[in-house]
Amino acid sequence: MNGFSALPPLPEYHLTPLPSLLPPIPDKLLTLLLPIVAYWSLSMFFHWIDTKDYFPQYRLHTPAEVSKRNRVSRWEVIRDVLIQQVVQTAVGWVLGMTEPDDFFGKEAYDVAVWARRIRIAERSIPALLAAVGLDATGLAKNLAASHPMLAGALQGGRYPSLEQLSAFDSASKAVALGFAGWELMLASAIYWVLVPALQFGLAILVVDTWQYFLHRAMHMNRWLYTTFHSRHHRLYVPYAYGALYNHPFEGFLLDTLGASIAYKLAGMNTRQGMVFFTGSTFKTVDDHCGYALPWDPLQHITSNNAGYHDVHHQSWGIKTNFSQPFFTFWDRLLGTVWTGGDVSARYERSRLAAQKALDVDNENTTITHSNPADSATQDLKPYENDLRDATDLPSIPIQHHQPQPPAGKAELQAAGSRQQILDDHNDGGPSVLEDEAYEEKEARSCLRRSPRKRAASTLSSKDGFKGLRDRVPTSMHGRAGGIIGVDGSR
Repeated sequence: MNGFSALPPLPEYHLTPLPSLLPPIPDKLLTLLLPIVAYWSLSMFFHWIDTKDYFPQYRLHTPAEVSKRNRVSRWEVIRDVLIQQVVQTAVGWVLGMTEPDDFFGKEAYDVAVWARRIRIAERSIPALLAAVGLDATGLAKNLAASHPMLAGALQGGRYPSLEQLSAFDSASKAVALGFAGWELMLASAIYWVLVPALQFGLAILVVDTWQYFLHRAMHMNRWLYTTFHSRHHRLYVPYAYGALYNHPFEGFLLDTLGASIAYKLAGMNTRQGMVFFTGSTFKTVDDHCGYALPWDPLQHITSNNAGYHDVHHQSWGIKTNFSQPFFTFWDRLLGTVWTGGDVSARYERSRLAAQKALDVDNENTTITHSNPADSATQDLKPYENDLRDATDLPSIPIQHHQPQPPAGKAELQAAGSRQQILDDHNDGGPSVLEDEAYEEKEARSCLRRSPRKRAASTLSSKDGFKGLRDRVPTSMHGRAGGIIGVDGSR
């Protein structure tokens, strides 16, 4: 027999509407609600540890920096985030209306379809073995007694134990009636694990690509930056619930539309979309949380984390590290990753504490995942003209250029980034550089009081958190009035 007649038959199936995951809330509605719940629940967790000052040693910035350097009040942030979530929910509702209702009952049929594909693929095994000089029939006879399933596969998917004579076949030819156990197991793994994994992988690739190129365009084009994207960068010191603080048009284009396209192209069902949208939300919030937490899995799955993204919010790195929310491969492929290392003393101070607490000895490990040696070795593209184009930067006093990046590519990246701050007359300007330079001076002063060797030798693991906190001046944690110009309403 040839063709599909020689294959095991596919089972019949009956479709039944899929019950809601959380009755009485329909799954499509739950898909809209869960990202909002995820956003505010994780944000409030970070806000809680922030206000309680539980992990100051893992902060990327101090509370004084949050209140002084940011150019927008917390209530304005909450307002704009809620506007974006309303738009996000409306688009999600329209998207849900284009999706068919979910049913179950066809799973065994779909697994059998994959088993058929495996059986068809097995037919090429004898020819492949013959091409390398092996006799598939002879091998199968030798293995028939001890390994009948392997022998059947070597014969191109012929399994005598699964065949019987058809009473209606006058030629008395064997008819295949069933699948081998291993075929069904492999088909189930493909259907339940491999295909969903590929769908999620494709969705992540699409959303990372979409956001990288649009995000980069928002920075490379002066009009796009000052008109739309500069609003997000009013948060020079990010915090968790400011993750979706954007211009409404940018929020729709960058986040809502990008995630929707990824969902559609990946061919996800409603529950897969539920996981994808919620997981993306968790990752976005975590990337803006302002903490380099060693026990946070979201900060270790990929190199794109709070430390990596925080560089992008600093005046010296704003035109670098565009990747979000998952991986950093586009930054690395196209030369836009920050190459200046942990140039800020704030990161160094936090890194010392984290390394001490974890007893990590690797001197090259940095919160920003950046090696300053790369500044001298990497191709200058696409920043080769940024220093030349930073026409306003020479007018800024040199003491406001802190922190000073390494010579080479990082110097060009910092010059272009600072010029973009100066281009943003509404929410940027020289005062941003001045404020950051002042905080940098404070951080370096703190670091001199807490040198690396002393941190490693004087603090035990038992009192490490307390010991570091005791050595950090209270003004660094916003507990004293020593920071000039602190205004919580800004």
